[in-house]
Amino acid sequence: MGARAGIVVTGTEVLTGRVTDRNGPWLAEELRRRGVDVGSVLVVGDRPDDLRAALAFLAGVGVDLVLTTGGLGPTADDLTAEVVGDVQGRPSAVDPELEAHIGGIVERFMARRGWRADPEATAAGTRKQALVPAGATVLPPVGTAPGLVVPPAEGRSGPPVVVLPGPPPELRGMWPAALAAEPVRRVLAGAPELRQETVRLWGTLEAQLAATLREHDGELDGLEITTCLRDGELEIVTRFDPAAQPTYDRLGAVLQETYPDTLFSTGPTVDDLVAGAFADRGLTVATAESCTSGLLVARLTERAGSSAWVLGGVASYANSAKEALVGVPPAVLAEHGAVSTQVAAALAEGARERFGADVGIGITGIAGPGGGTADKPVGTVHLCAVGPDGRQPRSVVLPGDRAAVRHRSVTLAMHMLRQLLLGGPAA
Repeated sequence: MGARAGIVVTGTEVLTGRVTDRNGPWLAEELRRRGVDVGSVLVVGDRPDDLRAALAFLAGVGVDLVLTTGGLGPTADDLTAEVVGDVQGRPSAVDPELEAHIGGIVERFMARRGWRADPEATAAGTRKQALVPAGATVLPPVGTAPGLVVPPAEGRSGPPVVVLPGPPPELRGMWPAALAAEPVRRVLAGAPELRQETVRLWGTLEAQLAATLREHDGELDGLEITTCLRDGELEIVTRFDPAAQPTYDRLGAVLQETYPDTLFSTGPTVDDLVAGAFADRGLTVATAESCTSGLLVARLTERAGSSAWVLGGVASYANSAKEALVGVPPAVLAEHGAVSTQVAAALAEGARERFGADVGIGITGIAGPGGGTADKPVGTVHLCAVGPDGRQPRSVVLPGDRAAVRHRSVTLAMHMLRQLLLGGPAA
């Protein structure tokens, strides 16, 4: 591998899990696309000593570039810019022009919302955000906080540090300016291409794949292979230099030959495949969900343009909703119970009929933690997909807590749609 980077995500709210980190993975992929391998993503709270320790660790492992996110606001716990300046040997001072620029942004922001604030407190916050380490490059604010590119002071070794805001829209809006900064361009100029390919299997255990990779271990030099089992999908991500492309091609051939019945993609996600199939075939879909309560239709409509094929969905949680909204016959509910293959089929047919869709899919189950019986334990889920090419029922008992059962059910439903529309590995 060529150039390497480290990322420090700051914020006690991220460290404690109140906020999910969206910046670290996004930056890692952006850098990977430019040939820079990310070796570490560190998360630290709003404590200056912890941030200093993280920066020292990354400098010690010899990365070529460090990026920080968060800690650029006007409050007392937002200390990233000042700490980075100290670590790089560049004392901070208020930039008068930047102070005036930020002040104007804050005034316009407050005027649009009709907010009022103490002028002295607002001015103090603005001055704080206008602190710039000597010799740093200022990245213009997208919100109120400017970013920075801070190289080490003369006579000091270490990587330049790119200081970016925490809110993802602000960070992403500032990213082009960060890439254009001279210290960053210098790192990127020396970065070779770093390729990444993904293979996805449905219904293969990690242990099976591990045995296959061990069998061919001597043939895979130059490949960095990682695997991840998530909601039943086994994802194989491989990174390599261009010179190792023939080796990767051999790996791809091994996977195709060994897992012809479970390999469903050499790149696109199941969501990509399902959306593409509906668009290409000009078909529409509707859902009727009980235990997942709308999670499937939410996933189907996650992408722009989905209104062309998703007509709608019903969260038919209560039996009365199943009857009134989807048309499940009361006799079917009485004879077989709400959690049954018969009700899943009735939900699918009802969704298809009520919305006038080409494809209907129904889900009913016991997500827990209560409600299970000896015959129908927690995790029992019945699904059915119905379309022009036939009907596909599925009954499973899924492990995990309530959230795991619900999310795994939705993934299973996506694979049922894929198989119904495209064929390939069965769900």
